[in-house]
Amino acid sequence: MSGVVLVGAGHAGVEAAAALRAGGYPGPVTVVGAEGRTPYERPPLSKEMLDDGADPAAFSLRPEAFFDDRRISLIAGPAVAVDRARRVVELAGGRCVGYDHLVLATGATPRRLDLPGVALHGVAELRTLDDALALRSSLAGAKRLVVLGGGFIGMEIASAARKRGVDVSVLEVNDRVLSRVVTPPVSDAVAAHHRAEGVRLCLGERAARVVGRDGRATGVMTDRGTLLPADLVVLGVGATAEDGLAAAAGLATDNGVLVDPWLTTSDPRISAIGDCAVVRDPATGTARRLESIQNATDQGRYVASRILGETRRYHAVPWFWSNQGSLKLQLVDVAGEHDRRVVSGGAARFSVLCFRNGLLTAVESVNDPGTHLAARRLLDRMTPTESELLDVDYNLRALARRVIAGESAVA
Repeated sequence: MSGVVLVGAGHAGVEAAAALRAGGYPGPVTVVGAEGRTPYERPPLSKEMLDDGADPAAFSLRPEAFFDDRRISLIAGPAVAVDRARRVVELAGGRCVGYDHLVLATGATPRRLDLPGVALHGVAELRTLDDALALRSSLAGAKRLVVLGGGFIGMEIASAARKRGVDVSVLEVNDRVLSRVVTPPVSDAVAAHHRAEGVRLCLGERAARVVGRDGRATGVMTDRGTLLPADLVVLGVGATAEDGLAAAAGLATDNGVLVDPWLTTSDPRISAIGDCAVVRDPATGTARRLESIQNATDQGRYVASRILGETRRYHAVPWFWSNQGSLKLQLVDVAGEHDRRVVSGGAARFSVLCFRNGLLTAVESVNDPGTHLAARRLLDRMTPTESELLDVDYNLRALARRVIAGESAVA
C-alpha cells in the first residue's frame, strides 16, 4: 500500500495529514515539504515574526513529536515531477515516493516584477520563514522603506516597519489600498489608519525602476518621475499559484490547479487544496482560488474525509483577517460583484454588508469582531435577505441570535 502523499507542508497539507490519521486512515501518510524545516504557520511572517525577539519555534504548526506519534513521514526537499502512469512523486536527488492518492498543496509564490533594478541588494520579498527572518534583520538597520504593493502583505509589512520607527512609503498602482479584495469604505479606513501612523501612501502610481548605487538599492523611481528614497525595498504585489508541478504532469491548470467541487483534479487519484487550487462549479461555470488559512485548513480536512469515504461536495464559507497595528480587519467571503452595500457602525468600528439581488453575500468588519463572528455563523447556516436584516436594523448579531435560538427550539 503506497498510501497518501501530500506535496506541500503548509496549513493545507499538514491539516489533511492530521485529519487522515484522526479519521483512522491505516496506510502510509507522507508530507513532502520544499523547506528543510518543521512545518510552520504562515500568517505571522508578515506580522509577529517581524518583531524583535519573535521565536520561530513558537509558530510551528505541530511539534515534531506530533508527526512521529501519528506515523506521518516528513520529507524535506522539493518534489520535481509527478509520474501519473507509475503513480510516483519524484523528489530532488532522485528519490521517488509512490502514492495511492496524491494531494497537491503547493501553495502560492510571490508575483515577480519585471522591473529594472529589482535584483539589487536591499530588495526583498516575503514568502518563507527564512525570508521573514532576513527581512526582520534588514528592518533593524533600515531608515527608509518602500513597499511595492498596497495589498494585505504590503500593508502588514508597512505596519511592522512603522512600529520600529522606519520611514515608510507604500506604492500602489490602483487608486486605493486593498482594492482587489475590499470595498471603498474599508480601503478608506485602512488608508486613514496608516496615514495616521505616518505611512506615506502613493496611490495610482507604479514603480518605473529601483535605483541604486554600488549594487545596492537607494530608492524607487515612480512612473510620474518621483524618487522615493529607500535603503530597503519590499515587493508585495500579490502571489501566483504554484501549479508548475501539476501542469508538467498534464493536469488541467489555469492560474492554479483546476479542481471540481470534490477538490479532485482532472486525474481522479490526485486532489489539490489550499492556495494552489481553483475550485470550479460545473453548474454555474464559476471558478475561484482563495488565499487564506481558513480555506487551506477546511480544504485539508475535507479532502481527508473524502479519501476516507465522504461523498458530499466541499462547502465552507471563507473568511480572512489582517492585523495592522491597532487595526483589525476581518472578512467573511469576498465582496466581488454586488449591487448594494450598507455600512453599519461608526468611524472607528464598523462593518460593510454587501448584497447582490437582495441577498447578503459578504461582510467586511473593521475593529468589529462581534459582527464578524455573527456573519460567519449566519452565512454558514443560510443566506440572509436584506429584508430580514432590515427587520433587525442590519444588526447581524441580533439576527444570528434569532436564527440560533430558532434552531435550538426545533432541536
